Amino acid sequence: MMRARVAYAGAIHEATPAHSLPGREALLLEDGRVVAAEEVVWLPPFAPGTIVALGLNYADHAKELAFNAQDEPLVFLKGPGTLLGHRGVTRRPADVQFMHYECELAVVIGRTARQVPRADALQHVAGYCIANDYAIRDYLENWYRPNLRVKNRDGATVLGPWLVDTADVTDPGSLGLRTFVNGKLTQQGNTRDLIYDIPYLIEYLSEFMTLVPGDVILTGTPEGVINVTPGDVVACEIDGLGRLVNTIAADVQFGR
Repeated sequence: MMRARVAYAGAIHEATPAHSLPGREALLLEDGRVVAAEEVVWLPPFAPGTIVALGLNYADHAKELAFNAQDEPLVFLKGPGTLLGHRGVTRRPADVQFMHYECELAVVIGRTARQVPRADALQHVAGYCIANDYAIRDYLENWYRPNLRVKNRDGATVLGPWLVDTADVTDPGSLGLRTFVNGKLTQQGNTRDLIYDIPYLIEYLSEFMTLVPGDVILTGTPEGVINVTPGDVVACEIDGLGRLVNTIAADVQFGR
């Protein structure tokens, strides 16, 4: 099942795909109304808890950025203000030289996980969605320290459009990822190339922190990141999870 969360007519609704508006993407709200996708404000498709993010979790991306492989996962946390929904707008500061997208598989926890062995890890997953976790390389100090200005920017982590139940994702360890900028394919990879796969990450994290329903793990991005500028439309796709779209905007559009 694919589920979204949207704001419409002054309230927040759960929604599923609908096909009642020929030629237009439509949503079926939980109260039975069918609305066009462009009439709603898309939110992250679940109520997020702790946001756990992985850096350099694809060897090709680490090589692309001239970083050596690490001995254990590079993990950091993100604040709730970083999150943005499908069709949202992400600000590019005027003074930066290199800002790029990061198409990632997001793993959403569905059951409390504490000291979970690898063999049982996927039983604690509620579902999966797409993430686009923007980064500004001008501000990155080194791989060991992904600082706040890079990874905790307001509205720079896009989630959605759908939360897809685990039952509908046959093998999360073999999903194709793609990013398009203004319709041109610029990035592609597959989750089979993760350095630290999903069961390992759940086992690793739950050893020292309790994961609870709504927590989300952003698993990292493959190679193929390019600079994006105001006006660019960035679309991230993952097999079976949909297409997550957002737009880059300049400071002036944010009153800066």
